Amino acid sequence: MPSALRRALDTGRLLVAPGAYDSLTARLAAEHGFAAVYMTGAGTSAAAGYPDYGLLTMTEMVANAARIVEAVDVPVIADADTGYGNELNVVRTVRAYARAGVAAIHIEDQDFPKRCGHLQGKEIIDRQLWLRKIRAAVECRPDPDMLVIARTDARAVAGLDEAVGRANDALAAGADMAFVEAPQTVEEIEAVPRLVDGPCLFNVVPGGRSPEVPFADLEAWGYPLAICPGALLWPVVAACDAALDVLARACDLEPASSRSAGGGGGPEALFGRVGAASWDALRERFGAPEPATGRPT
Repeated sequence: MPSALRRALDTGRLLVAPGAYDSLTARLAAEHGFAAVYMTGAGTSAAAGYPDYGLLTMTEMVANAARIVEAVDVPVIADADTGYGNELNVVRTVRAYARAGVAAIHIEDQDFPKRCGHLQGKEIIDRQLWLRKIRAAVECRPDPDMLVIARTDARAVAGLDEAVGRANDALAAGADMAFVEAPQTVEEIEAVPRLVDGPCLFNVVPGGRSPEVPFADLEAWGYPLAICPGALLWPVVAACDAALDVLARACDLEPASSRSAGGGGGPEALFGRVGAASWDALRERFGAPEPATGRPT
């Protein structure tokens, strides 16, 4: 499937990959004609009952990716978080995802524990440490057609210039595509493909830090790939809330529709449904330092 993904990206048209958090949602996306699906880390975490705080392990993420790959006949792009450690961990990570049949992974430059790219309070690691991970992934992937996508969260921490600089360095280190997470204005979204010396991924997150823009504009600006992590998860949550409200009324229970994370609630609302507040309290209780302003180099 990695070669099929490369062919799809070479058409010059924007490839849109809906986010799937399990085999059923992946199969539905493929049945609707999408040429690739994206295994969303946020959705995988939420479906397991956790906010996207890096609480799932590499083996849990790879196991979900393997089930999704088995369910569909289109390439699967997967979230590989931070690579789950240093460059040695990244080597094991890329090999495990390759065995699962994944066509592409993205590895980010957040410090651990990481957070959803559209939440506040992120930290990034030193640029050179991240580039070591990217080089390790590129050089140790079992299939050279497997795409390594370099994701940087530096925009929120150190500004767009730092994010672009990291993206360009990652491409020079061998990454196949750059993923500048959460540009904050339409002008920044348009500028990224011009400033980055290689293909770029755009992350479509309604209610997140980036403004919503039409797919036609993303294509015109030069993005070859867009992922939509919440395309299925948030509507599923809203639909379940609605169905359970009906059932609750039939059982003389008070409906809880005010809890719904659907309809544009955004990442914070969704993660609130799976205990984000309690995990935030635990982090504060055990003395985690306040998020730094980043360490650009």
